[in-house]
Amino acid sequence: MKIHLHIGLDHCGAQRLQDVLAEKRSQLEGKGVLFPRTPGAKNHTRLFMAVTAPDAVDPLRFNRGFITEEKQTALRDQIAEGLARDVEAAKPEVLILSASQLGTSLTSRAELETLRDLLTPLSKDITVTAHVDEPARLLARAYAAQVMEGRARGLDLETGLVDAPDWWEACLALAPDPAAERGQFPNIQTPAFWLDYQRLVRHWEATFGAGSVRLRSYDPDRFTGPDVVDELAACFDITEQFGKADPWTPPAEPSAAWVARSRQMNDLLLRLLSEGKHVLTRTYWKRFMDEIAIDGPPIASGTLGLISDRFARDREGLCAAHPGLDPARMEPDAPEGPWREAGTRNGYRASQYLLGWMWRVERSTADHAKAKLADIAELNGEAPQGETRAKIKEAVTPEAMKIMSPLALEKFASLQTSSFKPHNRLGRVNEEELAAPFEPAYPTAPAPVRPLPAGSTGRVIVGCMKNEAPYILEWIAYHRAVGFDTFLIYTNDCTDGTDKILARLDELGIVHHRNNDKWEGNSPQQYALDNALEEDVIRNAEWIAHIDVDEFVNIRCGNGTLDDFFERVPAATNVSMTWRLFGHNGVTALEDRPVIEQFTACAPKYCPKPHTVWGFKTMFRNIGAYEKLSCHRPNKLVDDKIDQVAWVNGSGLPTTKEQIKNGWRSSKKSIGYDLIQLNHYALRSAESYLVKRQRGRALHVDRSIGLNYWIRMDWSNYTDVTITRNLPRLRAEMGALMADDTLRGLHEAGFAWHKAKAEELHGIPEFQELYEQALEIKLTETERVAIALALDLES
Repeated sequence: MKIHLHIGLDHCGAQRLQDVLAEKRSQLEGKGVLFPRTPGAKNHTRLFMAVTAPDAVDPLRFNRGFITEEKQTALRDQIAEGLARDVEAAKPEVLILSASQLGTSLTSRAELETLRDLLTPLSKDITVTAHVDEPARLLARAYAAQVMEGRARGLDLETGLVDAPDWWEACLALAPDPAAERGQFPNIQTPAFWLDYQRLVRHWEATFGAGSVRLRSYDPDRFTGPDVVDELAACFDITEQFGKADPWTPPAEPSAAWVARSRQMNDLLLRLLSEGKHVLTRTYWKRFMDEIAIDGPPIASGTLGLISDRFARDREGLCAAHPGLDPARMEPDAPEGPWREAGTRNGYRASQYLLGWMWRVERSTADHAKAKLADIAELNGEAPQGETRAKIKEAVTPEAMKIMSPLALEKFASLQTSSFKPHNRLGRVNEEELAAPFEPAYPTAPAPVRPLPAGSTGRVIVGCMKNEAPYILEWIAYHRAVGFDTFLIYTNDCTDGTDKILARLDELGIVHHRNNDKWEGNSPQQYALDNALEEDVIRNAEWIAHIDVDEFVNIRCGNGTLDDFFERVPAATNVSMTWRLFGHNGVTALEDRPVIEQFTACAPKYCPKPHTVWGFKTMFRNIGAYEKLSCHRPNKLVDDKIDQVAWVNGSGLPTTKEQIKNGWRSSKKSIGYDLIQLNHYALRSAESYLVKRQRGRALHVDRSIGLNYWIRMDWSNYTDVTITRNLPRLRAEMGALMADDTLRGLHEAGFAWHKAKAEELHGIPEFQELYEQALEIKLTETERVAIALALDLES
């Protein structure tokens, strides 16, 4: 595996490259190129924080709580383990890591060796790439950015060093000692040592090897347009095409007057903080800079001709040694006279602003003290406590506080800054579209009966049922209406007429019903699936899907049928249909009307924890690639069929490397809902939950379903009505089934049995108490995740 380590530089288009890499992540992975999420979603900030010198605390480590060496070491271990997992799962040919701070902040050999030692267990084939600009142009942008972060010294710091024999060492000699709580961060206050590109190359090659470093030109025109993908391909040796990118507008540069105002304010703030009585968090610091903003032109690089002249003699040699450098881009802008700090205008006085802000400086100091107490408590194994616990309680709803354990509160706190925090911003269909009524012109007729080749059973659903009488006809009708051809259904120990309904459907030629009362082993379901492989209906199937009666295949593309989905993934042999968990939607009583109409409240699309939320079921082409059928997927891959398996997720994107051999849940890399998902109505109404609680579970008969199951499954914070597009089709197919008097009578008798059972359970104190407790629980999505994670650990 080849590792490409992109080290910036800052303000040379790194953000643009990272945005495109993140946008194309799944597409690139399908071509053997991994841009991992473990070190950060876009800029791999966590990688940078993990390798800086322990005492060289920068604003990122200060802001995110990785100040102590212990926490930084723990972060480094997490990244090492996470990258190893990512690489093992994806098995890429190329791994791309990009952190724009690496090139401008890692000043010591020890830091680079820490970085190298973190990466070499993955691969020793490492190429380091830096994008650079003409030194004066880059310095103008970098200095402005430093000032916005807290730099208090002007550009005369750099211009005063142009005659220094060793630019790199002269700049580093002016670095202040780190003092995070007093606002002194070396990477902010130190002159731009890295403008000596020749020394930058030697610095990195001393650790990563001769010839390991490539310099490339930053060309704004190339980076802002769609052809930035060509730069990516050239930069990271990607040979396959992966489309274009949308145009991009770089962040606006602050005006020279704003920079001057900010530098003067920083000088006052640092003097105040040097007394040791106040702490200004980065959040407040940024607000202060924003409040003194003023329009105008940015710093002109033509005023920094001394810098251009200082490095002019290096240009020819650098361009010769690095083909990625464009000599034209390394030419300086036209001279405009020497640099002088711009006027601040409008009678600006930094001291007056600071006097008005002192109450906020005091608040910032108090906030920092609370965070410090939390750090101490955590190190002592006592968190959350005191101020920290009070802060958490403020964020947790009163309903949740009644049932959240101390461990759940800790999980809730950790989720606030975690990549596992749930949200609904995933995929091409946004939350507002999902919540709006669906009104496309879908036909009301079910999918037509398909002519099948002789001997073929077509698209087959295999399932297992126990006491599901009220729900069978809807489930059968729906899946027939969207294009499944037949069903193989096993039943065991039924008392509500489920087996009779399926027997009648068998007589009508709609399903193949099998009695599974004499199951053996640990699970009636697995016993049934093992037997299913010997059935002709499975042997002769074109596609097979094992799903339960509370799961509905929701085709979210085209006209809502299987034909529409398969048209979009013609080469796929396996499809991961990830669950979208639906809660009880405020419905308490059993009603004899469609489940897909009654229940539209659901989990957020982005919810990587707990593990049950992103479980998937597999629909797979019957090509003989697997020897065993399990609950979520086919297993026991046949060696000589490996090359024939093409696995995709619910967005039609390739996930073969991750899922071909094992796994039953989607990951942050493989999740996708755009084309198909599996609506999972695990609870239905509150009364249905009561009956389910009483009868146990089909898969694990020795596990009861208590309040914890309700907490895990009652997702009600978001809305998804996309499946209701197929209600007209469903009703038409249901009407055809209910026209059979025998079938209709069995359905009505089954519903009456469940209604009577619910009334009976209401009369049993244990069940009535469970019912009432369940309805009292109202949780945000983050609270629900926190409680579920705590339950996992507590059990």
